[in-house]
Parts: sequence; structure tokens; C-alpha cells
Amino acid sequence: MAAIIETALHWSDILVLLLYFLLILGFGIWSSCKNRGSVGGYFLAGRSMNFILVGASLFASNIGSGHFIGLSGSGASSGIAIADFEIGAVHWLMVLGWLFVPVYMKAEVFTMPQYIKMRYGGERIRVYLTCLALMLSIFTKISVDLYSGAIFLQQALNWNLYASVIALILLAAFFTVGAVIWTDFIQTVIMVVSAFILMIISFVRVGGIQQIRNLFPYALAYTTLHNTTECGVPNEYYFSLIRPFDADLPWFGILFGHGVLCIWYWCSDQVNRKRER
Repeated sequence: MAAIIETALHWSDILVLLLYFLLILGFGIWSSCKNRGSVGGYFLAGRSMNFILVGASLFASNIGSGHFIGLSGSGASSGIAIADFEIGAVHWLMVLGWLFVPVYMKAEVFTMPQYIKMRYGGERIRVYLTCLALMLSIFTKISVDLYSGAIFLQQALNWNLYASVIALILLAAFFTVGAVIWTDFIQTVIMVVSAFILMIISFVRVGGIQQIRNLFPYALAYTTLHNTTECGVPNEYYFSLIRPFDADLPWFGILFGHGVLCIWYWCSDQVNRKRER
């Protein structure tokens, strides 16, 4: 309780959050009402979005609180090689645009299960892939996003946790893909600008990139689990993007293993497929 009181938001912070939510809701409701007339409008935003909006939506769908916090923590413990996951995605997005998207558009399908049924025939494989995609989304994405969003509302606005989850579900059900793309565009601008400001402030306070390189080997944890002596010790390859076989995140695994993940996530996952069309 003391921690919550100490981190209580000022009225100006709450005002900024409310204005942000109103802006997002306004754009979302406007776009939802505009694109609800057909299946293509609901799932594909009427195919009326330009490349800037689609690109921003892909960025915002991939980058969020989990990346700002999770990747920062992974980078602090493992070094800059954690950036390989995002850098490597650039090449697979090109593969997506040149190879996968033309096939999807020519087949005129909205979802991956539709395409699989068209390609191989049979209803069972479509049902199987649909159930698999739903289970993966629920347990790896939706549940995490709902919980983190509810925690934010609980801490920022003192809402009940379960009421926050229900509110987020209802809001997501109301929005169409067009609404998501517009709100993603706004959030992309906010995230990019905020990230650059945070990066500049961080570099100034630490003393520059060279100072980070000099001090990182001494960034040891003050407390460790079970009084271990090696937990939290910085990786010796902390400033290397390409690492040998005996290191964590070796180049061989990044090159080939990461490719398999990217083909699934960027080229076939339904969350991104709706924006690509």
C-alpha cells in the first residue's frame, strides 16, 4: 500500500491520461462506425489504408509495454544482441511483401485457416488451425495484454482489476481493424517520440555511449536469489551483435531459428495478416 501511495499520480498526470484515452476512443469509434458495413470493412478496414498507417500499425502491434520493459531488461542482462530479434525482422518483412502478400491477395482470403483450406482442402485442417491460432493467441498474447492493461488502469486510475479486464474486452470487441490501425498510428507517434526523448535523457545522464560501454561490465546486481555469486553478472559479449556458438544468442541460432519464428509471426499470424491486406 505504501508503494502505491508513493507513486500516486498527480492530477495533471491523470488529466493527460484521460485526454489520451478520449483521443484514442474518439478515433476508434469514428473509424469503427465507418468500416462496419461489410466483412472486408470489419476485417480489412475496407482496404482503404495507405502504407504509412499500415506500417505504423504493424509497428505498434509488435512494440508495446512488453518490449519497452522486457527488451530493456533483457538488454541490461544480456547486451545489445537482444536487438537481433527486431533487426532481423526487417528482412522477413520484405519476404512478406514480395512473396506472401501477393499470394494472399490473389487467393482473396481474410484469414490463414481460409487459405489453408483452399490450398489443401478439407474442413478439419481449417478447424484445427483455427483452434490452434486461438489457443496460441489467448495464452501468449491476449491474456498478457489484458492483464498488463488492467494493471495499468488499476494503478493509474484506481479501477478494479476485473472491471478493467472486462472494459478492455468490450472495447476490443467494438473496434474494427480500421479503428485499431488509426489508434495504432497515434500510439506509434507517441511511442517513437517518447522513446527518443527517453534515449537522449538516458545518454546524457550516463555520459554517452562510450561511458555505457565502459560501465556495463560493472553493472552487478546488489541482490541475488539464494545468495548466488554468478546471477546477474554481465555477459562478456555484451557489446556484440554477432556472437560465437558457446554464447547465449549465438549467430547460428539467430540466423536460422529466428527465421522460423519470423515466418510464423510476420507472414502468417492473424494479428498482422489483417493489416497486410
